[in-house]
Amino acid sequence: MEEKKRVTKAQAFLLLAVAVVMVFVGLKVIEASTPVVLSASGVVLVVIAVLMGFDYATLQADIIKVITAMLVPVLILLAVGALVGTWMICGTVPYLIDLGMRLISPNIFLVVVCVVCAIMSVASGTSWGTVSTVGVAFMGVSVGLNVPLAYTAGAVVSGAIFGDKLSPLSDSTVLTSAACNLDIVRICKFAMKSTVPAFLISLVIYLVLGLNHEGSVVEGGDYTLILETLGSAFRLNPALLLPPVVVFALILLKKPTLPCFVAGIVTAAVLAILVQGRSIPEVAAAIEGGFTDSTGEAIVDSMVQRGGFNSMLSTVALLIASGIFGAPLRTTGVVDVLLDMMVQATKNGRVMACYVFFIHTIFFLITGSFYVTCTVLGPMVAPLFPKYGLSKVNLGRILLDTGVGFSPIVPWAMMGGFISNTLGVAVTDYFLFATLPYLNMIISLLYLITGFTVVPAGPDEAEQPREQS
Repeated sequence: MEEKKRVTKAQAFLLLAVAVVMVFVGLKVIEASTPVVLSASGVVLVVIAVLMGFDYATLQADIIKVITAMLVPVLILLAVGALVGTWMICGTVPYLIDLGMRLISPNIFLVVVCVVCAIMSVASGTSWGTVSTVGVAFMGVSVGLNVPLAYTAGAVVSGAIFGDKLSPLSDSTVLTSAACNLDIVRICKFAMKSTVPAFLISLVIYLVLGLNHEGSVVEGGDYTLILETLGSAFRLNPALLLPPVVVFALILLKKPTLPCFVAGIVTAAVLAILVQGRSIPEVAAAIEGGFTDSTGEAIVDSMVQRGGFNSMLSTVALLIASGIFGAPLRTTGVVDVLLDMMVQATKNGRVMACYVFFIHTIFFLITGSFYVTCTVLGPMVAPLFPKYGLSKVNLGRILLDTGVGFSPIVPWAMMGGFISNTLGVAVTDYFLFATLPYLNMIISLLYLITGFTVVPAGPDEAEQPREQS
């Protein structure tokens, strides 16, 4: 069999340098949109790869393969847009906003947001579902309580990612378990060692932010205005909680995500007709373009005018652009070159694990998709851990910390784009306040450097270990 062509070390670093420079210049200097920058960078990388002797048909086939693999996430994104639109027009989200404003104190609001999102995400196994349901509702409450949207978005992200990393129901932990060939519960328990400390520190930060926020006392006029406007624009009653109950019940029954969201859309559509007196064309319009009716008050409109297929199209474009950008770097073997360099330079288990930590981070920055990095890089490096005398649960934690944990704060990543569009806050705005992702990575790296919580390979994993860490 003909050996697959790949770049030399010099060519690999050239491609990486071009990729990094083009992304930086495009986003920071030219200030073009992320999909445009990634697509243009991908085109340049393809041209360079062809000039290096790579077959264009192979490069194109890999781009198509990556984009095809994103079809299900694309459908989920569109379903989320429809979900938010129907939950707005039927009154579910306005009712949740009303409840939140009446029951939650601004001083502890951020802590409540983070904890509730964490519970929902652990129970449901989906950060996407958590962000697009209770996350959207909390953003509306944030406006009503005069809490900065960036603070709230950060708390939503921290809570949602906590569950995504630790729930056995999560796609992310399932993928990690498969990549490491280990029991999923074992993976989740081990990931807690870096995630729980980061979560607890985050709660302290959110408590301090809430107590110190100068605008934490809501002006009586605005507070009353919002509640009265919501009450006049929608018929609010407990029956409107049925859509989220249906969605989370199906998720807990381990039904696929897409049908769960569709059930929530259908339930909300029925309530919009029966409770709010909406027509079928009005519901269809909300599914396509989101809820656009004016309540007569700008502050309330900013809470409820959201959702629809159209709101997710920029994220769909981002996914396609990330496929165009990342495929040339994978096809040319840039990651393989980096791994070879790592193996040649490594004589110590912890050093090897640190290399994997940074390589997976770089690979994720290139692709923006944990589905790609985990399934491609995970199996490639998994055999190295027993060879260096380390258990593969260490790899599982690295993949989750540098992939799932990192994803919300990367603007061009699938998760970052989704959160930004769904919550209506740019990644660059909520980045500093989404504390769990970067605290998690810092703690994880410190563990690797010091050896704290690093687990040696057990009898079932050991394979002629090299020098122990």
